[in-house]
Amino acid sequence: MAMNNGMKKRVVVVVITYLESLNRLTAILISMCALLLANIARRRSNRNRLTWDCYGRASSREINFHRIVYMSDRACIENTRMDRTCFFKLCEMLKTVGRLEATRHMGVEELVAIFLHILAHDVKNRVIKRQFMRSGETISRQFTNVLLAVLRCHKVLLKRPEPVPENSTDEKWKWFKNCLGALDGTHIKINPLQGDKPRYRTRKGEIATNVLGVCSQDCQFIYVLPGWEGSAADSRVLRDAISRTNGLWVPKGFYYLCDAGYMNGEGFLAPYRGQRYHLSEWRQGAHPTTPQEFFNMKHSSARNAIERCFGMLKGRCAIIRSKSFYPVKTQCRIITACCLLHNHIRREMASDPMDDHAEDMQETHPDVGDNMLITHVESSTAWTNWRDNLAQEMFNTWRRRA
Repeated sequence: MAMNNGMKKRVVVVVITYLESLNRLTAILISMCALLLANIARRRSNRNRLTWDCYGRASSREINFHRIVYMSDRACIENTRMDRTCFFKLCEMLKTVGRLEATRHMGVEELVAIFLHILAHDVKNRVIKRQFMRSGETISRQFTNVLLAVLRCHKVLLKRPEPVPENSTDEKWKWFKNCLGALDGTHIKINPLQGDKPRYRTRKGEIATNVLGVCSQDCQFIYVLPGWEGSAADSRVLRDAISRTNGLWVPKGFYYLCDAGYMNGEGFLAPYRGQRYHLSEWRQGAHPTTPQEFFNMKHSSARNAIERCFGMLKGRCAIIRSKSFYPVKTQCRIITACCLLHNHIRREMASDPMDDHAEDMQETHPDVGDNMLITHVESSTAWTNWRDNLAQEMFNTWRRRA
């Protein structure tokens, strides 16, 4: 009887121990299930939050882009330097001629807006990526793509030279028959390698590239040659430009106006040295007393077109007003692109903010062969005599009318 009671007690103890272990196991399983369910719920919440963040970012990008371009012509000009009509014409040209394609998440209009905003305001990558809510890699890559697309449109955007006709009534240009325009050089700051900086140092101590610009009578660029070192002379850059296969074309019988820093030779008409020349010297009521002074006064008035051209270019594009952080090759491409966009604005905008009195002139090009081009510059007695005769004729005509 005592043995049976001991057996019963042991059985009861075993059962109780088993039940306690089973309860612990059940509690562990319940805890694991709770943790699993909580993890699943957290993942679903994060997924929903990520989805809403994507929609929110896309909506913010759309609102920001609408504010920059679509809101008004004034806002579009402030951000891209052109009105909405001019902007969308540029986008269409870049798609058809420049072969610029939209990406999966960015349209051509947004790509062009980012590019123009960087040129106009010299905005750094870290700033523009926050403003347009794009990654820095995307901004850098698409900037290069749009830059190359603009350069592919150079044949469409560059102005074709138009000679001054015999019956011209323009007070500035009527004295210079068959003149194609004006040319000059300007220095634009760049950031070359440390070993190349001495070559790019100008006489004023700046690190810059010497850019040759040639413009028409209505202040549109005909030819641009960036890349030469700032220490190079203007005449050296010009000789290189006319010697290139696809360089500056100067047909025989036509010419460009240039300043006294260039040689007075066939195809390039320079003013008389040692005579009053700049327009500021004629604003105090002074009148020319010799044919040379009258020639210089009219020459300066007409050649001032290239000075205005460079002034408007630097006024539009802040990226070329200060030292750039881009490589020299990229910076030279940017300078050329700015000149091409300047021409597009001059043609397409009814009122240029930089010059409200710009004239819309028809583009023509003299039909000449390759054997009728001027390929080198040198002084000649015949060209000097022609300039003297032209100066005397201009002075006599002015005296008769006075």
